[in-house]
This record gives sequence, structure tokens and C-alpha cells, in this order.
Amino acid sequence: MLDIKLLREKPDFVKDRVRTRGGDPHTLVDKVLAYDETRRKAETEKQVLQSERKTLSKQIGALMGQGKADEAEAIKEDVRIIGDKITVLDEQSNEAEEHQMALLLSIPNLPHEACPIGADEDANPVIREWGDKREVTDPKDHVELAEGLGLISFDDAVRIAGSGFAVYRGKGAKLQRALIQYLLDLQTETNGYEEVNVPHLINRECMFGTGQLPKFEDDMYGLNEGQTFLAPTAEVPVTNLYRDTILAEDQLPIKMTAHTPCFRREAGSAGRDNKGIIRMHQFDKIELVQLAHPDKSMEVLEELTGHAESVLQTLGLHYRVIELCTGDVGFSACKTYDIEVWAPGQGKYLEVSSCSNFGDYQARRMKLRYKDAEGKNNFCHTLNGSGTALPRLMVALLEQYQNPDGTITVPAPLRPYFGGESIA
Repeated sequence: MLDIKLLREKPDFVKDRVRTRGGDPHTLVDKVLAYDETRRKAETEKQVLQSERKTLSKQIGALMGQGKADEAEAIKEDVRIIGDKITVLDEQSNEAEEHQMALLLSIPNLPHEACPIGADEDANPVIREWGDKREVTDPKDHVELAEGLGLISFDDAVRIAGSGFAVYRGKGAKLQRALIQYLLDLQTETNGYEEVNVPHLINRECMFGTGQLPKFEDDMYGLNEGQTFLAPTAEVPVTNLYRDTILAEDQLPIKMTAHTPCFRREAGSAGRDNKGIIRMHQFDKIELVQLAHPDKSMEVLEELTGHAESVLQTLGLHYRVIELCTGDVGFSACKTYDIEVWAPGQGKYLEVSSCSNFGDYQARRMKLRYKDAEGKNNFCHTLNGSGTALPRLMVALLEQYQNPDGTITVPAPLRPYFGGESIA
């Protein structure tokens, strides 16, 4: 959520930055300020009346002490009228505040000034590439490979839950488990993250805290009449571990990683990135979260992105990093890098991680702060990225490491976890 003071002091700046995202959310700025003015005016009038009521109450006490009950009664009527006016002003203030907050929550974060300006993904520049594309003659896609080796059953998943799900069997289930263990060990033992194990059910307040609500509610699996949700990403429960918290400045940065299943209703349009396990309603993911000092959060974004890249580098998977332009950056983010891994069976790159700096946008919603050397409370900056999503990582692994005889070579770092050099 944006700072209301920023909207008051620099409304045109806010509108200009939000306008670079496209659409019309910039039109909400003036509406927020109108409700803000109504609320502040009502609060000012209420304070004047409260002061007046306090003065009259003292007069009533003095008159009663002097035995002048009749005069006191007349003033009591004035106090009652003032009380009624205060009640009306309270209602006006509360109503204006409710509308103001609803609109404020609907305004996206301001893209960082370093974000490339653009309308959509076509304007996203490639920042760097790593490794070479493996030479694969007549590459098969992961569906053919997985079904041929008995790694994944889509028919079983349809019988159990419908489309958008998968059942991993035999060595497929073992490969999934090996990847999860390997990725957690990499991030904790090499990159310095604390592993956390969090609930997969999340309350509504936490979903607001990281920006999934109210905008994306239709994409979430809601329970209990929308008061509880299945985790759409570990970003939500992990970041909210520090909601309503004031940290010491020397505690920053805080680095956490978690493995969770993720649940999302939206699974892509027909024929668009939804073949096999590329786009799922349920999938596993290793999440990276950092809580950082505002002065260092852009450095931390580069570091966190490097930690996500280390997964692909150690597994020897060719990938590229792109920077999202203003029209493609996520609702709550101010700057984002996407990591796309090469999938020869698809003949294209697949997003396997999105690493974002949210500035103080999430922290302001969650009341996540730190106390500086002068004793002042400031909002932290929050960052997260996938380290990585499991389905597309497995797609890339199967397709990049496929052999002409139909077997799959297991990358060397993964072999101790998997227990073999190949899948046949």
C-alpha cells in the first residue's frame, strides 16, 4: 500500500508513475484524496466539538457545585446536541476512511525509476544469459518423456482432481522429492537462508498483507466464506511471519526459505502454456524471502536473484534473465527480474522464478517495521523470489538432459539425493 502522505504531497508524481503501468489505476489517486479530505475535515470538526463539550462539562460541574441545577440542565442539553453532532461526524469519518482504504488498496505499487518503460512483456529486455543450449536432436517434450518412463500420470490426476493437476509416480515422485531436498540444502547451507515450515492455510488478513487481496481473490482457493485461503505461494505465510513486528535495525536482513505446495485457480487459457506440468492448479515451490533495510534493498534484489540463479547454474541448465517493464511488473512489486529456463522440447524459454523488490508496499500493509539508531520506527523493504518452482524446473531438467535412447541423465549435484546417475 502506498503512503497516503506521498499521495497528498506529490499526487502528480504518483499518477505519472502509476500511469506507466497502463490501465487506469492512476484515476484512483484523486478519489483517495477526496475521501481523505472529507475524513480529515470531519476529524477536525469533531476535535473542535470535543473541546467545546469538555469546556461545557466543566461548567456543568461548577454549576452543580454551586447548587445551580437549572442552569446546569440547560447546558446539559447543549452537550447532548454536541454529542449528536460528534456521532454524525464519526459516521462520516469512518465511512470516508473505509472508502479511502478500499481505493488505496487498489492502487498498485509505483514502478522503480530504474524500471524500463513499456506496455507489456514484449518490452522486457534480456539482462543476461547463462550457459549454452544443449544440443538435443529431435527433442521430445516432457510429457512424452515422463509418460514413457512412468514418471507422471495425468490420467490419474484427472480422476482424482480434474485437469491442472499431476500424479508423480515411482522415479518421478523420487525426482520431485530429491529436487525439493537439494534446493532447500542449497539455499540454507550455501546461500545462508533459514528454513521455515509454515501452514498451508492462510487467513484473510495475511493475504491482504502481501497484496493478494483484494485484487486477485478470484484466482485463489478460498475457504470459510473467504476468511481462509490455500496458500497461493509461500511468499504469503513466510513474509507474514513478521507482520505487526518492530525489528531491531541490526536484525536486517532476515533471510528465509520454505517449501510449500501452491494452489491457484487460474491455470492459463486453453492451449497457452498449459501442456503437461507447465501451468498447474497445484504445484510445489521453494520460496526465498528477505526483509531488508530500505537503503540496501536494491542490492538485496540482485543478491536474491543470484541465489535463484544458483539453482540452474549448479544443475547446469541454460537460462536467461529478463527485467520486467513497467507494464508487466506485478501489482505489489516495484522492480522484478524473471528467470527463464530453456526447454528444448517446447522450443522456448519458461519462467521458473520471479524475483521482486516490493519496497515498503507490503510492509506498510503488514505494519512490519524496524527501529533505527535514533529510535524512529521505519518500514522494512520486503523481497521474494522462487528458488525455484518445481514443475518447470523438472520440465527443463527432463528436456535438457534427455538422451537419444529415451533415458534422462541426472545432473551430478542431484545424484546423491536421487540415488542414481540416470532415469531409465
